This record gives sequence, C-alpha cells and structure tokens, in this order.
Amino acid sequence: MKFIKKANILQLMLLIVVFISCKKETLSKQISEINIGVPKDTLPKMQPLNKEEAKLTVEYINSKRRSIEAFYKKNWPNNSLNGGFLVAKNGQIIYEKYEGFSNFRNKTVMTADTPLHLASVSKVITATAVLKLINAGKINLDQKVNTILKKFPYPEVTIRTLLNHRSGMRSYSYFTDKKEIWDRHKILTNQDILTLLATKGITLEYKTNTRFAYCNTNFAILALIIEKTTGLKYKEAMKRIVFEPLGMKNTFVMDYDKDRKNVAPSYKGNRVEIGMDYLDAIYGDKNIYSTPRDLLKLDRARSASTFLEPELLNQVYKGYSNEHKGRKNYGLGIRMVQWETGQTLYYHNGWWHGSTTSYVPLRKENVTIIALSNKFSKSPYNIRKLSALFGDYPFNLEKEEKEE
Repeated sequence: MKFIKKANILQLMLLIVVFISCKKETLSKQISEINIGVPKDTLPKMQPLNKEEAKLTVEYINSKRRSIEAFYKKNWPNNSLNGGFLVAKNGQIIYEKYEGFSNFRNKTVMTADTPLHLASVSKVITATAVLKLINAGKINLDQKVNTILKKFPYPEVTIRTLLNHRSGMRSYSYFTDKKEIWDRHKILTNQDILTLLATKGITLEYKTNTRFAYCNTNFAILALIIEKTTGLKYKEAMKRIVFEPLGMKNTFVMDYDKDRKNVAPSYKGNRVEIGMDYLDAIYGDKNIYSTPRDLLKLDRARSASTFLEPELLNQVYKGYSNEHKGRKNYGLGIRMVQWETGQTLYYHNGWWHGSTTSYVPLRKENVTIIALSNKFSKSPYNIRKLSALFGDYPFNLEKEEKEE
C-alpha cells in the first residue's frame, strides 16, 4: 500500500514538472511570436577604442605637464579661462584645469562635469553621426540631398558637399535677417530653414562644388538628414548613435523649449550675460553641450579601427578647398592646416555668442587637446600651438593665434 502511494506521488510530481515545462515552452513561444513584429535597432553606434594604448611614464607626464602649465598661465593669466581645458595622450590625461563659474549670477563653480556650449565644435559630432550612417549603408556620401529631403530645392547638392562646405548655400543667419523672409520675433527651427529654402526663392550663393565657403546651413540640413534617415529627432539620434555608446554622460543636444533656462549661459569678455535669440533653436551646426572629458571619449573612439571603413576614413581627412593655394583646408566635418613639409594639423574651432571652443586631435601622436569657455575670448584658439610639444608642427608657443 505504501509502495502504491509513493508511486502515485512520483507520478504526480512528474506531471507537475511536465506541466511547468510545457507552460515555459508555450510562454517562450508566445514571447518569440510577439518579438517577431518588433523592429530591431539597426542604428550604427560608435564604439569605444578597445585596443590597449601604451601607458605613459611618470617622467613623460611630468615633463609635458610643466610645459603645458606654463602655456596655460601665459594664455589665461590669473585663471581667466572660465571653462575647461584638457590635454591627453593615448587617452590618458596629462593636464586638465577647470576655472571660473558656469553661471555668474548663481556663482555655480565650473567643474569637470559642467557641460558647455560647443558652438561649431558640434559640427564634428554631427559629422560623426552622418559618417556612421554612411558607413552602415543607410545613406551614401555622394547621394543627392533632394532624394532624402524631398522639398530641398538644390538638385546638385550632395551629402559630401554639405560636409565639406561646398554646397554653395547661403547662411541662414543672413537670409532670415530680412523681414520679408522671416519674422525675428519667432524662433527659427531646422525645418523652417528647409521650408524657407524651398519657398522663398533663396538662390545659391555660388554654383555647387565650385568653391569652399564655411556655412552653418550645411550642418543644419545634415541634422534633418539624420532625422529623416533614422526616424528619430536629432537629439535622440545623437544620444543613441554617439553619446550613450561612448558613455558621454554630460553631453546632450539642447532642447530650446526645455533646456534653455537650465544650461550654462554665455558671457561677453566683461562677464555681461548674452541672452539667446531667434537662432538658438537650430541644431547640427551648434547646440551640443559637452565637457572636455566627454570629448576625449569621442576623440579616442574616432581613432578606433571600428569608426569607419578605411576608404571612407581617408575621405574624411582629405582637403577639399583647393581652389586657392594656401595652408588652410577643410575635410568632412574637420578643419585642417597643411604645410608644404607634408605635416597636417586637424582641428575645429567654435564661436557662438560668448562661447569659444577648440578641439585639436593630433592623430599621428594620439594626442587630444581641448579648450571650452563660455566667456568670450580668442585664447582657446591658441591651444593648437601645443601640438609643437608632441610632434613636428611649426608653431611658436610665444606668438598669439589670430584665426577663429
């Protein structure tokens, strides 16, 4: 009798196990069926540099730090930067400094985590996202813009000519300054720019791809291309393609409606605050806020073999403004100085209201130099001279830079 009871119990336990197993299988199948209809995330994403870079010796760091500190004190006497400054090699910070206030009214102290307006250094990051989309086959470098943005009125303009400023378009800050074109009491958006180009008879300033002319409109249109290609707002697309994958936790695109009262203001050289105007909602050419440390993460990721296919990468760092002989040139979202010796310096500067910024990646030497300030001064542009400490760059550390 006891044996029969034990057998029944065993059978019951077996049935329970089989029942639970079947339920799990059914549930798993149902989840799989549900997921079939969920689109996969096909966005290309930046990847951090995964190779181990050579460690710097204490002697090396100390020798460079002394020279950099002497430069810092000369360039920003009495700690007058009011921003952040960083120099790194192989991703290792050699020297960094944060001085002043992000907000003079509130006396908010500037720190390593304080996001500042990058101004036109934002173009480097917009270009990074566009290049990742090209690399993934979502769009083509020489694709006509009007095949993506149907209302775009200039048939010969391509993504390449937006990236290298050879589109021939006029600056939106100039044509919207005319009352018959735009009411400056209204905030201008990227979509408004496209609509105005399509409906107000705004002609090209010159024929496409016949000359270089730096123009913010190019990158405002590139931001719309990012949105159209990804199906996401620019702010979200940049977050998912660039910021989140690289751990850029203090970097974001300013949302004019939500963020303008909370971001660090910009100031004139005498600390008078510069208010925002009708152009401050435009993104792509500007409006990314970040820190030197976050930009260092971006720079190292742009040096990784996973950034772009070699053929595309070579086109990024090629000069396209060769109609006039000279050292200054522009690639795809990056400025450059080319000397007859064959040496090339890559960089990008920015200036918007009181924010002045500079990003200098020494690609051959694995050095990153960054200066961000929200108080107007041309001193951040001098940081390219520090390249002479790391390689054969013909700069004089005693002479002041005059170019923006």
